[in-house]
Amino acid sequence: MPGQLFVISAPSGTGKTTVIRKVQAQMDGLGYSISHTSRKPRPGEREGVDYYFVGPQDFEEMIKQGAFVEWARVYGDYYGTSVVSLHDQLNKGMDVILDVDPVGARNIKKQFPDAALIFIIPPSLDVLEQRLYGRGTDSEATIKKRLEKAVSEVQEALGYDYIVINEELEAAVQEVIAIIRAERCRVKRRQHFIKECFPLS
Repeated sequence: MPGQLFVISAPSGTGKTTVIRKVQAQMDGLGYSISHTSRKPRPGEREGVDYYFVGPQDFEEMIKQGAFVEWARVYGDYYGTSVVSLHDQLNKGMDVILDVDPVGARNIKKQFPDAALIFIIPPSLDVLEQRLYGRGTDSEATIKKRLEKAVSEVQEALGYDYIVINEELEAAVQEVIAIIRAERCRVKRRQHFIKECFPLS
């Protein structure tokens, strides 16, 4: 049976990447679709682990070739999800986490109606501002843009299946794990078990 797709979105600085890594470390059978991006790596980011880093022209060529399930341009940089990588993992029966923005999430939901959409939000805008400044990677102008975008993105959360508030990291991690476990127990995910183990005579 094909794997289940989990789409996770959050405003920049919410701690989404950290939550995803901790969830992966605590759960079996859970893959992660590494996105391509045209932006430069941040300190500590690794090629093929955090992202596949490509130049803008290469990314645009990949768009023309239909290499992405979804892609978007954010703050002047491209981000996209590989068609081949995603289908390969799902067809192997592996559940996959996708880290995409709300626009990408909507596009994914159209192509994968059974995908579970999870939105992670900060406890407040003030906390998000503190986290963005604490990260030390963006200029003040960029942080202001990110905060403005966060307000509009959080409104998008109302169209998701689940909302997780990342006030305390480990609690947020456990909520995401609980969501994944619940989705794995849905009837449509377990009906093959009933047919195989309890066949009608």
